Amino acid sequence: MRPPAASSEPPSLPSGRAPGDWRDSWLAAPARWWRGRERVPGTLSGPATLFLVFVPFALGHFVSWLLRSVNAMLAPQLVAQASLTPAQLGMLTSTYFLAFAAAQLPIGIALDRYGPRRVQFVLLLVAAVGTLAFAGGRDFAGLAIARALMGVGLGACFMSAIKALTTWLPAHKVPSVQGYLIAAGGLGAATATLPVRLALQHMSWQWLMIWLAAACIVVALMILFLAPTPPAAPPRPFTFSALAETFTHPVFRETAMLVLLPHTVFFGVQGLWIARWLADVPRYGEQAIAWLLYLGMAAVIFGSIAVGMLTEWAAKRGWRALDVAAAGILVFVLLQCAFASGWRPAHQVLPVLFMLVGCVTGMEYSIVAQAMPPALTGRASTCLNLLIFVGAFVVQAGFGQVIGLWQPSPLGHYPAAAYQCAFALLVLIQLPGLCRYLLRRFR
Repeated sequence: MRPPAASSEPPSLPSGRAPGDWRDSWLAAPARWWRGRERVPGTLSGPATLFLVFVPFALGHFVSWLLRSVNAMLAPQLVAQASLTPAQLGMLTSTYFLAFAAAQLPIGIALDRYGPRRVQFVLLLVAAVGTLAFAGGRDFAGLAIARALMGVGLGACFMSAIKALTTWLPAHKVPSVQGYLIAAGGLGAATATLPVRLALQHMSWQWLMIWLAAACIVVALMILFLAPTPPAAPPRPFTFSALAETFTHPVFRETAMLVLLPHTVFFGVQGLWIARWLADVPRYGEQAIAWLLYLGMAAVIFGSIAVGMLTEWAAKRGWRALDVAAAGILVFVLLQCAFASGWRPAHQVLPVLFMLVGCVTGMEYSIVAQAMPPALTGRASTCLNLLIFVGAFVVQAGFGQVIGLWQPSPLGHYPAAAYQCAFALLVLIQLPGLCRYLLRRFR
């Protein structure tokens, strides 16, 4: 008996659709978007790297700093709506940092496994949900949970950008481009001051947060659709030995011993105590303090760009990036000595110089990321970030404990001697790492 003739009709799918049906293509589109466009590192042109890598991730860093700093402008509205005490307001703001720090190690593992494009897309959507929840918060508990969710969602903005830059840029270009990245964050912090205050004249703070949530979603979609994906590498599972490899790597240790403490001092003092010093020691009014802080934030933007350009210039002449960092930290410590000595003629200049020179401490991210194996750069950067944020919390709290040893004046001002003692202690804890590096360098 002859077998039945083969049918000329194409086999039908279980769903009854023929292969190539437009509905199958539409259903496969999300999977293609999630995988992204595969490109080999080193094949992107300069303009492509700028628009496909730097701009999307820099916008994420901009939004991160904006949302991190916006509570300073929203404080009166939050206190009025939720009847917050000063202690609750402080706890509400610090919840962001606690969640941010707690998320660093998982984020580092995810960056190494899934890449910055996917991780940043998902976490920015989490940040958008947290921002919307914050806009709808009515009491302390609801606002604190929303703020913590924002901290988790924004915890990868800088680290994912560093991971992407070290993947797609030549090594000698990373320090200067990182300077532009930090400047984008400083611009976000500056936007959280006067521009936010102007926006609040035309809308409620809830609508402002809704617009910021929309900004998170827009940036997330930009990263998903624009950023390329490198060829998939075999995933390296998380083990404690891999984590130990990160902390014991020679460059990680050398960089952390020199730069880590100055970086925590910069974060801890710049975020709170510079403003208090201006109010208590020179006794400046609120308007003068606001103006000097604004100048300081401008110094952060231009200082970050200058540090990156200086590092690239020094590299062409045979100087290591860590040598540039050591020179900057030496100047940074000398500035703190000026605070500790109570140098009156420089009261107006010192805060701006503190923020300008303190930018040099941000170099440690690119130094560590370039020195680590590609499979470990994500967790190395987030391990560093975890240490910095924990250290900044300790510096900020410890500085306040030292100031509290003195009695305030009837108007609530603490004496200059209290700040001089606190700054002197900060200098003492930074000197060992700086002296150790200089002795080894010149030996």
